[in-house]
Amino acid sequence: MKTVCIGAGPAGLYFAILMKLADPDCDITVLERDPQGATYGWGVCFSDDLFELLYDHDRESARAVRRASVLWRRQETHLDGGVSRMGGYGFAILRARLLEALTQRAVQLGVRVQHDHPVEDLAELADADLIVAADGAGSRIRQLSGDGFDTRVDTGHNPYIWLGTDKVFDGLVFAAEPTPGGWIWLHAYPSSSSVSTCVLECSEETWRWLGLDQREESDGLQLLEKLFEQVLEGHSLISQSRGEPARWLRFRDVSNESWTHDNVVLIGDAAHTTHFTVGWGTKLALIDAVELVSSLRYYRDDLPMALRDFDERSRPFLRRIQAAARGSMDWYEHADEYLAGRTAAEAAYAMATRNSSGPRRSFRRFRLAQRPPMCWVRDARQTAHRIRQAAERGEYAFVPHRTSRRG
Repeated sequence: MKTVCIGAGPAGLYFAILMKLADPDCDITVLERDPQGATYGWGVCFSDDLFELLYDHDRESARAVRRASVLWRRQETHLDGGVSRMGGYGFAILRARLLEALTQRAVQLGVRVQHDHPVEDLAELADADLIVAADGAGSRIRQLSGDGFDTRVDTGHNPYIWLGTDKVFDGLVFAAEPTPGGWIWLHAYPSSSSVSTCVLECSEETWRWLGLDQREESDGLQLLEKLFEQVLEGHSLISQSRGEPARWLRFRDVSNESWTHDNVVLIGDAAHTTHFTVGWGTKLALIDAVELVSSLRYYRDDLPMALRDFDERSRPFLRRIQAAARGSMDWYEHADEYLAGRTAAEAAYAMATRNSSGPRRSFRRFRLAQRPPMCWVRDARQTAHRIRQAAERGEYAFVPHRTSRRG
């Protein structure tokens, strides 16, 4: 089967890897419109669950991703001079390093990966048996297919910008600062041993009051550095990663009534988006790749049935997740009213529950869990759990790794 995958992001590359593993004779080409090495954005966050998925389906790429990842160990909320600390851990990786690892593995398996190759007409792909559209929220392939997917795109209200910083945080950090024009906040996490990712967000009104809609890039960065001087500890914000300078965006909530049309199938952000505050984008893109290959393997000789099976199994699952993500986006679009007059602990609780308030009993339990003895016990349990999961995956040579769930 001749397969062309449009988009060399996590979804497209991981699909190509798994499809080549499932059928080494499959002819697979990945076409990417951007130059090699150019990628927008900084780091992506994920949990141990993602490593479970990666190790179950391809240990080689899983090991490469794990080597390039960093561990974060706690969560902090900074507000009005106070700090609320919570337990927890997870992983993050620079998007560029993730794509490098997946590209190398795909090429190793015999996948052709071509950069600087935009597709502007489906006629270019007329000889393909299967076209996998993994070209992001603004998918050109989806647009070229007309109304075949019954696409809906809703745009969020809050401007946000994806930046880096040479301040290396040791956990997930949320910090909010009041201005006369409203609140502005950042989400930050380590992405490598030398940089962290910072996503800054505010309301439209605050954005315009601060003049961020008109300031030059350097002027805007200096203003943001000054606003968050305390949490950044004097470190710089960085606009350019390996591609173009960062720009202010508004989140696009993409949904489709069908993920398949003729011989075209959507995966990743081309099929669905989830707000960045829930941190599921990369994981869901990789799950799409896994599920699509599963359907193609099961219905090996019936492509239309395979695509229908993928659509009917995967789309309802994402509908529920998107509903939860929209709730998170809505919370942040009203964050000004949730942050005003609150302590750091109250703000952390409000974010954790995605609510403006909650039962006092629940809040007391939340505060109790932040006391040092409770934090120590929780951190010890989480560390033991993390080590056990890593050992089961075979990350440590002295522990025999388990049998894959795929048998």
